[in-house]
Amino acid sequence: MRTLLGWALGALLSGDALGQAPAPKSAPKPKLWSLQPVVAPALPGPARNPIDAFVMAKHRELGLRASGPADKLTLLRRVHFDLTGLPPSPAEQDAFLADATPDAYEKLVDRLLADRQHGVRWARHWLDVLRYADLDGLDGSVMPAGPGIFHWRDWVINALNDDMPYDQFVRAQITGNRYGSHSLISDTGQRRRPGANPEDQFALGFLARSALTRGDKDQDIAIGAVETISTAFMGMTVGCAKCHDHRFDPIPQASYYQMKALFDPLVMRRVILASAEEVRLNGIALEKFRREKEPVDEAIEKLIGPFRDKLYNERVSMLPPDVQEIIRKPERKRSIAEQKIADDYFPVLRIDPPKIKEIMSAAEIAQYDALMAKQRTIRGPGELNGHWIVEEDPARLTAKSYILTSGDPARPEKDKPVEPGFPFKPEDIDFREGRREGFVDWLTAPENPLFARVAVNRIWQWHFGEGLQKNSSDFGLLGGRPSNQKLLDYLASEFIAHDYSMKWLHRLILTSDAYQRSSLPDPRFVAANTKIDAPNAHLWHFRLKRLEAEPLWDSILSSAGDLDTTVGGKSFQVVIPDSKQSIFLPKAGTFTAQTNRRGLYITRGYIPSTNVMSNFLLTFDVDDGRTPCPQRAQTVTAPQALFSMNSGLVEDASNKMAQALLKETGGDVPSAVTLAFRKAIGRAPSAKELDQALSYVSNDPARLKELGWLLYNLDEFLFVK
Repeated sequence: MRTLLGWALGALLSGDALGQAPAPKSAPKPKLWSLQPVVAPALPGPARNPIDAFVMAKHRELGLRASGPADKLTLLRRVHFDLTGLPPSPAEQDAFLADATPDAYEKLVDRLLADRQHGVRWARHWLDVLRYADLDGLDGSVMPAGPGIFHWRDWVINALNDDMPYDQFVRAQITGNRYGSHSLISDTGQRRRPGANPEDQFALGFLARSALTRGDKDQDIAIGAVETISTAFMGMTVGCAKCHDHRFDPIPQASYYQMKALFDPLVMRRVILASAEEVRLNGIALEKFRREKEPVDEAIEKLIGPFRDKLYNERVSMLPPDVQEIIRKPERKRSIAEQKIADDYFPVLRIDPPKIKEIMSAAEIAQYDALMAKQRTIRGPGELNGHWIVEEDPARLTAKSYILTSGDPARPEKDKPVEPGFPFKPEDIDFREGRREGFVDWLTAPENPLFARVAVNRIWQWHFGEGLQKNSSDFGLLGGRPSNQKLLDYLASEFIAHDYSMKWLHRLILTSDAYQRSSLPDPRFVAANTKIDAPNAHLWHFRLKRLEAEPLWDSILSSAGDLDTTVGGKSFQVVIPDSKQSIFLPKAGTFTAQTNRRGLYITRGYIPSTNVMSNFLLTFDVDDGRTPCPQRAQTVTAPQALFSMNSGLVEDASNKMAQALLKETGGDVPSAVTLAFRKAIGRAPSAKELDQALSYVSNDPARLKELGWLLYNLDEFLFVK
């Protein structure tokens, strides 16, 4: 394997291994720290947890004085949100406070890692980086994988809950086989590839998600694969070499298109998830639907056809003569270039019903509305459950790939063909088992200096709010250097030694003193520490973190007793599109009507004419999935405060919390007030807070709703200390 990978770093960094001439001596390529081998450093001193040995060594070096440990309830709330995205219940608070055993905290960590809600929480992190979206595309061209894309999300949740080794987690999403597909020879001399775990077909939603058309005419699968895989798993901005050689890192433009060639043969295929009987019954229902709908469609076309044609011809007549000629030509007689022009003009020439109605008489409009109402009553059986995967097309495997400096697949530079490859490719890479298979062998190999470093840095970032390498998707020159490279390399080497177990890494991080530290700086040392390390890059106190959108949503519903924690399934819409917008969306049945599920399942994506993303998600810094999101923004804005004050979600939750408080306390108002604090912010009120709250409620059960509203508007509800 070492020979196969051939990490000849001297040649690599000089340019030879990149398939390019060495850089001139006057302009040497930078020797990136991230491309040097991962070597486990010796522990710099004794410590209960090796993380603390490295952190405290840096503290001694810089003269920093660390804060003390967080109190038990603060730590309980922190680790609950961190591992499951849910607040601890009053019962869980009581149990943790009552457990005086030395390993109480370690048992808590193990319990939360075993909770199925752990996968829900951490799937959101990974899906941000991997560009998950329920909807993506342009008007009239929405990603085909949308209706079944939730199967990929469910696969990620299950993989994380089952502690699938990270190398298998990555391999499955690129190849559809977590175990690899290297052929084996049998006793009879026949070569066969080992079968994949059937569940891994859902992992291919990662690649299928990129296509915006069934034919993938713009090569979105390959382009999306290059730009997502390179940042997510390699920590390299290969996308910057799409139009020219990378300005700062040793990545020539040719490497971008060599990597794209790995994925150029991929095409979309829909897999039906239904029994034979379900398929038969669906066929019968579909024929019945067509028989009922056909005469209504014909009547609608007979009525509006002349008006639509009139408007269409008027629009065509305003186009340049050469474009008019192409548009009026039958589609089967158009060249490829002409068809692209026709497709580009489609949105301009499309005639929507509101425009047609503008030139119809009142009687004709009434007739049209009646026909449309009748059409809506005729419902089809809906698509059978299914999902989209990718597979290699034999014809595309033999086709040449080219550099596309213009970015347009219809305009390849025929004088610049490229062979399959990737940045930093060893000369002896083996593609005999497949292009993607050869690439993943290199990517996930222990000798690859990027793979484990990038992974452990991401997990560290999601626990502490900032990675050891701050720019977690850029391990190149502009990404800077790690705040503690020895710690990063120690974690990377141990991650490999522990078979890429993500739960092992979670446990190691969470049981460190660095993680359990108080977020309140020690007032005796804060001035000196701030002068040395104002950004707190070396963790002399724990970072205060604002809840992201999804755990905020979950916390509101959970404290109100209204959260459905069922794992898996379809997304739900917070924004209900109007009739004009809905023409761009998938058919009914794509989303569930149940809206009290966890925030992970809120629909996200982007379509120009439709509000896919709810204001709630946008207000709390959720990306729409068009590009990888390595780290959520942590803004504090007026719209966030206005949401907490005025949203229907908070209003409804306040009411439901008040009802639950009265029920659980038998109507005892003082007990209800104390319970409200524990449900909302994970602790009982202080004596002063209790006195103020009781004065506010004035022993009036009806005012518990207003108390709930006040608690939802506290900073302590929104932030994790």
